[in-house]
Order: sequence, then structure tokens, then C-alpha cells
Amino acid sequence: LERLTLKQRFGIHRFAASDKDIRFFTRFSSYDILMRFWGMLQNALPSMVSVRQAQRGAPMESTALTHTLQPIDEFFLFLNYLALGLKQRDLADRYGIHQSTVSRIITSWSNFLFTVLGSVRIWIPEEEIRRNLPADFRDYPDTTVILDCTELRCQCPSSPLLQSEVFSSYKSHCTLKGLIGIAPHGPVTFVSALYAGSISDKQITRESGIINLLKPEMAVMADRGFLIDDIVPCKVYRPPFLSGRPQLSASEVRETQSIARLRVHVERFIRRVKEHKFFDSVVPLRAFGNINQLYTVACLLTNYQNGPLVKAWAKRPV
Repeated sequence: LERLTLKQRFGIHRFAASDKDIRFFTRFSSYDILMRFWGMLQNALPSMVSVRQAQRGAPMESTALTHTLQPIDEFFLFLNYLALGLKQRDLADRYGIHQSTVSRIITSWSNFLFTVLGSVRIWIPEEEIRRNLPADFRDYPDTTVILDCTELRCQCPSSPLLQSEVFSSYKSHCTLKGLIGIAPHGPVTFVSALYAGSISDKQITRESGIINLLKPEMAVMADRGFLIDDIVPCKVYRPPFLSGRPQLSASEVRETQSIARLRVHVERFIRRVKEHKFFDSVVPLRAFGNINQLYTVACLLTNYQNGPLVKAWAKRPV
């Protein structure tokens, strides 16, 4: 009876035998990878339980009895919300719980993962980084981060002043804009908060806090729109401008192609983030309370959900 109930109930155990289903419902490439990630989270779960107890004012025993979903199914529900962009009412019906419970689960898991994943610090010796640098980056060995911005369409506020602040001329829509940085070998290493869509690339770089993390011996790679040479303490690799000339020189064309070939990795990363269908629809104003957490968690989860973005490692001659 217990096995039959597991198969009938909507939850992670129902799809454990199919990596294709796991990929569809969570964006994790396989059940095994999802379970490895879940194992990493389990040590931190008691902290989320403690926060819930404090919010509810309930002792441990009564809190445990009022849970209608196991923690792993709550996590699966949250991944469904991001990966499929399902409405909360739909999730409530699928899992057989109240819509307000779905809302609490989404809020608590977005805050929990925002804290846990945001606190992960992995130190890699500089020699190791240089040794594992992808072959394409041999001409730019001091590159530490590749920067780019992305925009999420949002509901237009009723205030004309607020509309002018969030309206993006690039997207011709009201948007929220964020700065993303990835390492040369693929993983995301910097995710800014979301800003009003009218903000410039230079201003978002200044306000995001990434400048404080850069050092003179580092270098950043960015698109032409990032005119940040005067505000960062390090070198900037950026495609050259025409500057009134009819065409670029041969060397500048090669440089432009080389940088574009390397910058495509950050664009591929942004595409992976937006494979979460939650970002396909217009972000409603009522979601602004935790949209930063949802967006950041979606970005950081991408480090764990799939294989590496960059697979061609440099091989140094013996």
C-alpha cells in the first residue's frame, strides 16, 4: 500500500525512475545529480525548521505533526515552481495542499536556498586556475570574470514616474535588470540584485558591488556597452569600437571575433537560467517581495543542475 501511495502521489518519488521526467520537472539533468545536491542541503535543513518554528511560535513536536509534505517534496515543489512556472493554485491541486501552504513553502525555500547557496565559498589556488584554463582563454590568461546583463519582463506599475524608471528601451517593456559574472571555465561567480530596467551597464556595475571584489592583477571581459574602464581597478577586455573609421583593422576584427567566441559562454549561461519557465512570463508586482531571492537561486542552481558550460581544457605542452 505504501509503494502504491508513493506512485500515485505527486512528488519526487513518483518520477525517481525517469531522468527525463526529473529534467522536465526540476531542470536537474538526472535523479542522481538531484539527490547529490539534496544531500548537500540536508545538513542545513534544521536551520530552516528553526526559522519556521519561530515564525509559527510552535514547539518541535507540533510543527512536525502539521507538515503535510516531506522536506524533499517541498524542495521538489519549489523546483517545479521555478522550472515549469506553475501557478500556486495548480501546485496546491497537484500536491493536495492549501494554496497558502504553497506560498509559504516557496517563500521559505527561496530564502533558505538564497542563504545556503549564497554562502558557498570555494577557494581554488591561482596555479590550479591557470592550469585548468580553457584553451580559448590562452590569449586572455588573467581573465577572472566574464560580465553580462540580463533583463526580466515585469508588470508595469501604475505610477508614470515608476514606469519611466523600469522601462527598458532595449526590450521596449518594463523590466528588471541584473548583472551576472561567470568564471572562464563556466560556473557563475557573481549575481547582482535586480535593478530598474532603465539602469545603464556602467551604473549597474558600479552599484552591484563587484568593483570591490576586483583586484589590479585581475581582468574582466565584457561587451561593448560596458564602458567601465574608469571605474574598475583592473584591465577590461572588450571588442574595439569603430571610432569614426569606416571599418576595423584586420587585427581588431580578429580580436572582436576572439572575444565574442569567449563571451558566448555567459550568454549560454543566461539561456540556461531562463530555461526556468518562471521567467518566461511577466513578473507581477506582488512577486517583487522575493523576486531577488528567486532570481539568484535560479542562477546559483545552474551551477549544480547540468554539466559544465566549457569542456575544452587547455593542455600544456610537456
